[in-house]
Amino acid sequence: MPAGSENNENPSRRTQPVITTKAHSGSKPMGRLQQLIADEQFRPCVHDELKSESAAVSIENFSLWYGKKQALFNISLDVPKGKVTALIGPSGCGKSTLLRSVNRMNDLNPAVQTRGDIRIGPQSIYDRSVSVTDLRKRLGMVFQKPNPFPRSIFDNIVYPLRIEGIKDRAMLRQVCEQSLRAAALWDEVKDRLHESGLGLSGGQQQRLCIARAIAAAPEVLLLDEPCSALDPIATSKIEDLIDELRGEFTVLIVTHNMQQASRISDYTAFMYLGHMIEYGLTSTIFTKPQLVETEDYVTGRFG
Repeated sequence: MPAGSENNENPSRRTQPVITTKAHSGSKPMGRLQQLIADEQFRPCVHDELKSESAAVSIENFSLWYGKKQALFNISLDVPKGKVTALIGPSGCGKSTLLRSVNRMNDLNPAVQTRGDIRIGPQSIYDRSVSVTDLRKRLGMVFQKPNPFPRSIFDNIVYPLRIEGIKDRAMLRQVCEQSLRAAALWDEVKDRLHESGLGLSGGQQQRLCIARAIAAAPEVLLLDEPCSALDPIATSKIEDLIDELRGEFTVLIVTHNMQQASRISDYTAFMYLGHMIEYGLTSTIFTKPQLVETEDYVTGRFG
């Protein structure tokens, strides 16, 4: 079983992507995709625009196994600094697995083995000098369902600071207000800071969780389908919030909602069965993708 952080790639396989023409052969889209990823000459289609971006996160030839089952196959993906990058694809394609690999949450599963590397800036997250606890402080994580602590709104927000030993009340109040304002929640809760976070609506709880992540001043925000449990109004507020965070934070978001990806992201990566298929500007992915397989997915021919 492959393990460790080395990926000895065969140089003979370093070829250009096999691009299926836009002329449909009559076979089903899923059949074409399965043929595409089975082709040993296939390389993901990465658009040229990404070459000019500075990467906050660099994923390099990354593969992951759950026991004997391989879930990710040689993923290489640079997440541009200060931009919103969306991971899209059918359920079970590896989006959340890849996202959780960035902050090493998959390490909690003893059956997981990996190969390749992930870097935050210049440093590998697998370097022996890297503390996993410190790594996760650099990466804010928000999950599918809101998970506020059973504490006050104020205590939820300042929790990351308190575990760092910060006790200065003035600083804690300042960070609380700044984080809630950044999460577009301050005006709704400023008179309820000492009430339980569990008393908020679902959408407010999710924004509270984002505010808690922001309070730790992370380098990257990892959002795992943050709107999947929310109603359309709450979803709209979260999308507006993500738009406001663009530039100040690097955001990597998993979403099953392609319309949401098209609305909020700068770049989009299409994944299928653990492979990255195509990655480029969101506007291009949704209007003029280079691969017919991507077009089939974003236009709803399968999924």
